[in-house]
Amino acid sequence: MSRGISLTDESPSRAAVFEGTRGQLTLLSVPRPAPGSGELLVDVLGCTLCGSDLHTIEGRRRVATPTVLGHEIVGRIAAFGDPDLPWLDLGGETLAIGDRIVWAIVASCGACPACHRGLPQKCQRGVKYGHEQAVDRRVLTGGLADACLLAGGTSIVKLPAGMPLEVACPAGCATATVAAAVEPAGKLAGRTVAVFGLGLLGLTACAMVQTQGAANVIAIDPSPARRARATAFGATAVLEPGGLDSHDLAERLDLAIEVSGSPAAVSEAIAHATVGGGIHLVGSVAPAGSVAIDPERVVRRLLTIRGIHNYAPRHLLAAVRFLDAQRDAFPFLTLVDRWYSLDASAEAFAEAIRSQAVRVGVRPERPLEILPGARSS
Repeated sequence: MSRGISLTDESPSRAAVFEGTRGQLTLLSVPRPAPGSGELLVDVLGCTLCGSDLHTIEGRRRVATPTVLGHEIVGRIAAFGDPDLPWLDLGGETLAIGDRIVWAIVASCGACPACHRGLPQKCQRGVKYGHEQAVDRRVLTGGLADACLLAGGTSIVKLPAGMPLEVACPAGCATATVAAAVEPAGKLAGRTVAVFGLGLLGLTACAMVQTQGAANVIAIDPSPARRARATAFGATAVLEPGGLDSHDLAERLDLAIEVSGSPAAVSEAIAHATVGGGIHLVGSVAPAGSVAIDPERVVRRLLTIRGIHNYAPRHLLAAVRFLDAQRDAFPFLTLVDRWYSLDASAEAFAEAIRSQAVRVGVRPERPLEILPGARSS
């Protein structure tokens, strides 16, 4: 029996629970909670598996267990804890039962020192979806379940009509994180940007900086398949790691967005940043080794090295608006290779790890489905 989870034979909700054993999930029937004051209950429509989910189930990232993983979630509002009060999303849209929504990865209190500093993603009393220990009423806080209970302080965005799950699910993690990584760079018109790592974050970063007017978007990844995708997402040049050494834009790099987590990529980004350049580090979320930095180079070139982890609510709103405006300009619809049913969640993880797909998804109500053009096993 799972530690800390109250099981029931009569509950209509299911959850794929990770109990700490590498590669294993247990499908359990759990109570479907009634939302309290400030809370919402949503029916999960779909959840894509993020790289951090893969790190967790492979044992490379430690979390409190048991837990329900998954934080790139789209849900449909099922119940409000305060049904008589008006509910608005981040853009001022009225929320109603049946609306499809995405929500911020961290529900923040608004009162702790981190929140007062404008860092709600680091809230000291926050609820982090897909990362919480499944105990008491906090069992259904991840996307690998039929339902999810949203805590008070959760920032919500109502989805535009017709936005597909394949496009919308990553908004709550990958797309919003990229928005947070790009924002501090300021105006990008005419600038040269390098993106290190061409998974979902990297491809999204290429598209986002291209739409903001970057003149040169250099996409870097060791995988030929991933490099081949990048031009469709706005890259003007694609390189293997180390390729900047001989590129004619090598010393004109205004912004580097590093999403691979590779120490070698971090070093390459710093080595080629121009005067006043920015190096925004996003991918280093698991131990991977240290990087040597020449402080004189940082000082004389007026470089800014910035860490980006998760995002603030405004970035989630920016992410949804970006995806809505650009969903036909870039092939985001093609980035989820396959959907699995909830009871096949372990197989979904195995496929994501084996194939190195950009994204694999889980939908509670749908069986295994291979999308047109996707790989078959």
